This record gives sequence, structure tokens and C-alpha cells, in this order.
Amino acid sequence: MNKALHVFVYLFLILAGVALYLEIQLNENRMVLSARNRQQEDYLVKLAATIESEKPDTSATAELKKDISSIEAKPVHIPATEDVLDGYRAYLEQTELKTYNWNTEAIRSQLRRIYEIDPETGKPRLDGGMPVTESPQTSKFLLDQLYAACQDQQKRLNDTREELKKLHGKLDSAVEEINKLKPEGRQREMTIAQRDETIKKLEGEKEELVNETARLTHEVQTRENEISSLTEQNNNLVGELDATKGELEDANKEIERNKKLLQELQKQIALGGGRTTVGLAVSSIPTGDKGKVISADNESMFAIVEFTPEAMVQLKGEDGSRPLPLMEFGVKRPGFNGEAGEFVGRIRLRQEVTGKNYIVCDILTNWEQDKLQPNDIIFAD
Repeated sequence: MNKALHVFVYLFLILAGVALYLEIQLNENRMVLSARNRQQEDYLVKLAATIESEKPDTSATAELKKDISSIEAKPVHIPATEDVLDGYRAYLEQTELKTYNWNTEAIRSQLRRIYEIDPETGKPRLDGGMPVTESPQTSKFLLDQLYAACQDQQKRLNDTREELKKLHGKLDSAVEEINKLKPEGRQREMTIAQRDETIKKLEGEKEELVNETARLTHEVQTRENEISSLTEQNNNLVGELDATKGELEDANKEIERNKKLLQELQKQIALGGGRTTVGLAVSSIPTGDKGKVISADNESMFAIVEFTPEAMVQLKGEDGSRPLPLMEFGVKRPGFNGEAGEFVGRIRLRQEVTGKNYIVCDILTNWEQDKLQPNDIIFAD
């Protein structure tokens, strides 16, 4: 009996040692499985966070109008356009779509649940003797959702790649068109630069022509003034010639008047009076301003001077019967600052214009301080 007990004790100890060994091995496997399941669970949660659970709005569209009007030298207010994104699935560009959030205790608990649990017994529900795995309460339900979402997201990724190919083709076409426009644009810029240079050159020539035209216009105006003056003198001479007949007819009356003047002079001489100046040119007149230059030809050395009525009386007498004296007058220009102040030259009377206060005068070069100009003042000194 003791031997049997000893055998049984030894056998029990051996079995206990084997059981302990197996328990240690199972515990290590359990720890490995637990760590593996925990790691898989964590990465499933992380992967789920990268999978979109929200569907994009397939009604989203995009529009990009391209001007296809021809390039012409005229304004185009409403150009013809083409939508380069026609047929483009713009919903593929949508971002910020919601992703799965499995980092909750409820989801993690469901991920650990392989079988559907009967709430009454707390044990796996059986179907035909086998535990039920197809249930909204099991991890397979969640994994099926994630798998379907992955397939959908992969499909959208492939669709996006297809759209990128289309856009790449349209981009190639646009770049090719732009590359064609670049040389044309450079050529136009060169043409514009050459045109601007030509315009600048022509503007310079135009300015020179304008200046030359102004100079010629001034010369023409001067010549016209001279011609006008000479024409007027000629008309006056013609008038004088026409009046000669009338003067011849009045000659006898003039002789009679001269006889009376002679008798009057004889009486004055007999009475001891001085000689009258009637019919004699004056030798001097009072000092002061006497008129102004109307026109001056400094090359031909003559000027046309308009004398004041008072100066004409001093030169010709009240009745204008005195001959024109060969007197010299000074010329000044107000505001002129020469070596002699406002003095610019001198003139000598040459010929009067009948019926006018105009007298043609010679310009004396020895006194010249500046070229005579219209509106210069004539004065007696």
C-alpha cells in the first residue's frame, strides 16, 4: 500500500511538473498572441483613420474657360470660349472627407470580439453547432466595412489617376499652344520696338520740319509785309499818277496861290519881318517819341515807320505842304539791355507814303546795336 502511495505521489509530481511546463509554454504563447492581437488592433485603428468613410459629392463640377477667338487687331468684348474641363470629374478633388474613428473603447471591444455573444448566456451564439461570426457585433462586420471603404477609396484613386492622364494631355496641348505664342509674341515685341524707334525718329524729323516751317512762315510773313508795303506804295504812286491830271488842272490855281504867298512874303520883307518857313523843310523837331517800326528788312537795310500825327505835323506842317526833311532819328526797344541800354540803332527818312503816316527809312549800320524789330520806338534826340 505504501509503495502504491509512493508511486501515485511520484506520478502526481511528474504530472504536476509536466502541467507546469505546459502552463509555462502556453503562457508564453498567450503573451505572444495577446501582444500580436494588441498590435494588430492598434494598427487597424490607425489604418481606419486613413480610410475615408464619407462619400464625395458626385454632383461637384469644375469649369475653366479657354479663349479660342482668333487674334486680330480689333477689340473682342465677348470672346468665344471652350471649357477645357468638360467631362472632368471634379468630385475627385474633394478633400477633408471624414475617416473612420475606431479609437474608442466600444470599437476596440468589438474588434476583439470574434463571435456573436448571446446576451442571456454570455456565451457565443451557435448556428448549426458553429459559433456565429457574421454579426454587427463582431469584428468581421467592422472589417468588412473597412475593406469595402478601402476598395471604394482605391477606385477613386484609380479614377483620379485617369483624370490626371486627361489633364496631362490637355496640359500638353496648352503648353504647346503657349510655346507657339512665345515666338510670335517676341516677334511682335521686336516689331513694336522697331516701330517705336521709327516713330521717335519721325517725331524728331517732324519737330525739325515744324521749326523749319515756323522759320519759313516767319520769312513768308516778313516778305508778305514787305510786299504789302511795296504794293501800298505802288498803289499810292498809281494814285498819285492818276491824280496828276487833276493837279495839272489845278496848276493855275496853285500858281495864283503861290503868287499871293510871294506877295505876302515881299510885304513881310518890306516890313522887316523874318523869312517864313512855308515851303521849306524843317531841320529839327522837338525831342521825344515820334512813332514805331511797322516792318524792318535788316538785310536790305530799310524799315517802314509809322509816325504819330503830331510828329507828321512837326515834319510836314499843319497842311502837310512841307517837303520831307532828311532827318535822322534814334531807335530804342523797351526792356532791351545792350551796351547802350535800350538804344538799338538809328534811321534816316527816305520817302513818305501819300495819305498815310508811314515813311520809308534807311537803317544806318554804323549805329546798329541790334536788328530792328516791329514795335521798336522811334525818337528824336
